[in-house]
Amino acid sequence: MTALPSRFWGRLGFYILLLLLSLFVLVPGIWMVLTIFKRSSDLYNAQVDPFLYHPSPTLKHLVYLFTQSPFLTFALNSLIIGVCVVAITLLVAVPAAYALARLTGRWGRDSGMALFLVYLIPPTLLFIPLYQLVTALGLANTIWSLVLVYPTIAIPFCSWLLLGFFKSIPATLDEAAMIDGNSRFGAFRKVALPQALPGIAACVVFAFSLQLSNYIYAATFVTSTGAMTVSFGVPTEMIRGDVFFWQALMGANAVVAIPLTIAYGLLFNRLVMGFQSAEGG
Repeated sequence: MTALPSRFWGRLGFYILLLLLSLFVLVPGIWMVLTIFKRSSDLYNAQVDPFLYHPSPTLKHLVYLFTQSPFLTFALNSLIIGVCVVAITLLVAVPAAYALARLTGRWGRDSGMALFLVYLIPPTLLFIPLYQLVTALGLANTIWSLVLVYPTIAIPFCSWLLLGFFKSIPATLDEAAMIDGNSRFGAFRKVALPQALPGIAACVVFAFSLQLSNYIYAATFVTSTGAMTVSFGVPTEMIRGDVFFWQALMGANAVVAIPLTIAYGLLFNRLVMGFQSAEGG
């Protein structure tokens, strides 16, 4: 009997590891979707198979989520905040990254790293001074307080990420455009910006998902139900004392997580490209 080559065992081990990692990632999502359609009695009955429905699935909890809870208000607030945060982030991060990418020498490289280090500052160190700023501006307990503070996290990271994309674009292309009669801004708009669109799309997804997932700022600056976001409003309204509305919680998570998962999956290569370019620069 011929012994199998070591290459075969290596590939087999690789695929087994890949399968285990895939299950590790997918099982929580599958469990989340299954829980949405379960009856409340199924969650507390040890005789019921957790992967099946008994006696039948129900849409009652989704109806409760969309018609009897403030989830739609939270979602609308998050959408408004997200659009504003994305717009502010791009208005600042895109020209900043382009300017740093065209700076030569140590100054440009160190400035890019300094931007990333600002992103690494924990929000727990910043929410107190930011709260004082928000209060002084009269924005406390409004969605505009979050529009003001979320870009402080998104702009440093997106600037650093886009820096890698702009560094990968040869400066000679800008110079050729300026020789043809374009200004520096014209070269940026016609040459560099179109080539950086994949990175900009990745930044849009990151900035939008950032405000969806951030809890500490939403909990600090907003207290009224009408101004809450998904990240703070859902656990606040659907966990009452020791009563957990598990199916509604899972439904809210699925509504937010599934579209973001798809978006990150489509843009994953662009994010990795930006990381590699920024680190290489």
